[in-house]
Amino acid sequence: MTLRTLDSLGSLAGKRVIVRCDLNVPLKNGVITDDGRVRASLATINALASQGARVILISHLGRPEGAPDEKYSLKPVSIRLSELLGSPVSFAADTIGEDAQRVVDAVGDGDVALLENLRFNEGETSKSEQERSAFAEQLARFGDAFVSDGFGVVHRKQASVFELASLLPSAAGLLIAAELDVLDRLTEKPQRPYTVVLGGSKVSDKLGVIGHLLPKVDTLLIGGGMLFTFLAAQGFRVGGSLLEADQIDTVKGYLAEAERLGVRIVLPTDVVVASHFGADAEHTVTSAEKIEEAPFGETGLGLDIGPETGRAFAAIIAESKTVFWNGPMGVFELAPFAEGTRAVADALTKVDGLGVVGGGDSAAAVRALGFTDDQFGHISTGGGASLEFLEGKRLPGLEVLGW
Repeated sequence: MTLRTLDSLGSLAGKRVIVRCDLNVPLKNGVITDDGRVRASLATINALASQGARVILISHLGRPEGAPDEKYSLKPVSIRLSELLGSPVSFAADTIGEDAQRVVDAVGDGDVALLENLRFNEGETSKSEQERSAFAEQLARFGDAFVSDGFGVVHRKQASVFELASLLPSAAGLLIAAELDVLDRLTEKPQRPYTVVLGGSKVSDKLGVIGHLLPKVDTLLIGGGMLFTFLAAQGFRVGGSLLEADQIDTVKGYLAEAERLGVRIVLPTDVVVASHFGADAEHTVTSAEKIEEAPFGETGLGLDIGPETGRAFAAIIAESKTVFWNGPMGVFELAPFAEGTRAVADALTKVDGLGVVGGGDSAAAVRALGFTDDQFGHISTGGGASLEFLEGKRLPGLEVLGW
């Protein structure tokens, strides 16, 4: 089957189009700290508004557990959208109530409105298909067509992602189409050499990706907290560093499988070890194989890859034509432990081919470190959805669109 795209909906002039975006942005004291997902939604919004559609945006933000919670309101997002679009975005203080009806009724051709957080309603994430369907039916009365454009939620069977798409003429937006094009290039037809860089805290979060991509890649670079489980699998002691002891045997299996396939797995040769977790912690660079010989002994925490490893990873990335990166190399939020992540991000901006930042913490990291989206081939909005796709899983929010 073929993914239904905007063209399949025909002329949308004068029609009410419900667009499921992923506007789940980080907020601090009511202020958006990273508007990447808002900006990623603009292409579809503009495409619909320019043809005279009446655009009604819906999204979740955070985990409010089925009841209104002011700290999870989408009001700040409506303000930012107005700024980016250069025109007012009406905001409804509820999702399916009287104010939502009032706002939807007032939307004119080419106008844009945003309804309040979907997760203020229990039906959005309910495990009951009946409850999800009932909520989706209430949403559907606001629209003549539905566009799914929140790639970060297509792996969830939720009312606004799955059931709503079955109730109205539906199609994928431009963001989802772009994400799938990139993911297809990563899984089906990558230019070589093909390098995957994996970091983040837990190896267990990446096992499916490692298993599915091993036969497809040339080189796998391992950083972040997960590197210590790999080191332990090779028999090294890692002090007080993050370690998933229950995954050591699984990692040993992947190391053996990589050797059988001729895939190069590259582990750090040096790490930054700290006395404790904190920006003010004493820290030093030590051999990855001798972490417990650092000044902090068995209590030392590995919090970043070392500079030698950063340079080595950057050189491998520079030789590659396709690079996918998911997960920071260290605790980038703390300045002393951000340099490994910075080294990988900088190398990715120079890839002569396709360099993909895999969303989630990786996207947050590059922006926090001062990089801009246009410096990379692609910054995914997918996070968990991208990882599940790369694991080879079927995603309900795509299947309902014909994928």
